[in-house]
Amino acid sequence: MGLITLKGGICAVEGVKANGIKEKKKGLSIILAEGCSAGVFTTNKIKAAPVVLTEKNLALKGRLRGVIANSGSANAFTGEEGYKDAIKMAKLLADRIDSPIDEIGLLSTGVIGERIDLCWIEKNFDKVFSGLDSSEESSKFANRGIMTTDTKEKDFAVEYNDMRVGGIAKGSGMIAPNMATMLSLIYTDADFSSKVLKRCLFKAVDKSFNMLSIDGDMSTNDTVIITSTNALSAKEDEFQDALDIVCIELAKKIAEDGEGATKYIEAHVKGAIDKTDAKRAAKSIIESNLVKTAIFGGDPNWGRIVAAVGYSGAKVDENKISLLMHAGGIDEDIIIDGSVQRFNEDNLKYIMSKDRIFIEVDLGKGREEATAFGCDLSYDYVKINGAYRT
Repeated sequence: MGLITLKGGICAVEGVKANGIKEKKKGLSIILAEGCSAGVFTTNKIKAAPVVLTEKNLALKGRLRGVIANSGSANAFTGEEGYKDAIKMAKLLADRIDSPIDEIGLLSTGVIGERIDLCWIEKNFDKVFSGLDSSEESSKFANRGIMTTDTKEKDFAVEYNDMRVGGIAKGSGMIAPNMATMLSLIYTDADFSSKVLKRCLFKAVDKSFNMLSIDGDMSTNDTVIITSTNALSAKEDEFQDALDIVCIELAKKIAEDGEGATKYIEAHVKGAIDKTDAKRAAKSIIESNLVKTAIFGGDPNWGRIVAAVGYSGAKVDENKISLLMHAGGIDEDIIIDGSVQRFNEDNLKYIMSKDRIFIEVDLGKGREEATAFGCDLSYDYVKINGAYRT
């Protein structure tokens, strides 16, 4: 039957119920679905209480019955009391569905160093829980409940030979270098163990969320959780393909909604001697503040791209490198095999003026390739983060 794009986000997967609310900077979301689970988490040495608790739960049993998440407070660097708060928040859902606490996933996002507002969460818990549903709207409500500086929901779902994979994500700033402050919840009906789910999730994250950069800052709370309802027999390679697509599309949506962003940037590097070099070069382009600001200003300063590739750590020979940029139906070769072309300056200015810009670099040294996702750096990024707590 092939691959089909679906509406419904996480609720495109049968057996998933969701809901959420957002009141100013505070939000609460609940998702119910029982089955094998796995997660990938921040590599920051400072890990938020919900990350510590959820990692522990998944390591113990490898399955979840529900997830509860809040926005407004990251519950990071909050010490022993913050961890107790995390347990109390998870227990709210565990008690309601008659589940052990170690089968509950917990996510938080917001200001670091502030404990969660348990009173507000307890006050709104029944409202969210009683509204749990399997509609497309319910998935969006759950998505909104975990949003901070995001300006829109981020969801994507596919069906591949009857198997379904659907996800939601939040993330707009504090994105990189590994994963993106991002949270993502992914559900599937493909029948796999937590071990297989974790293996597949690591592969998918490596080519999606780990290739994403908004501002180069790593969060204390980054979390991606996948849960399967284990309802449908599936082939692992087909599941991997579907999961990759969902994660990549969610990563793109995060890049498009970067804090203060006006333009989406995608950098594809090929001809690398190995996969590591391809990733280094692609991410270096996306992470370069000089590249990002040039694109924001519409300045066709292509030398900044070459410089970013040169300092990326990838093996580069300036006599072999090629550079192409395209957007809005216009392609422009800037460098071919180390030789700068007589390119059309007006075409390049046109490309830089578009809201989706694609950069292609060929290192000319091998066969490996990688793609990175990002956005420009605007005045509004400084405005948003200069007053994040106010």
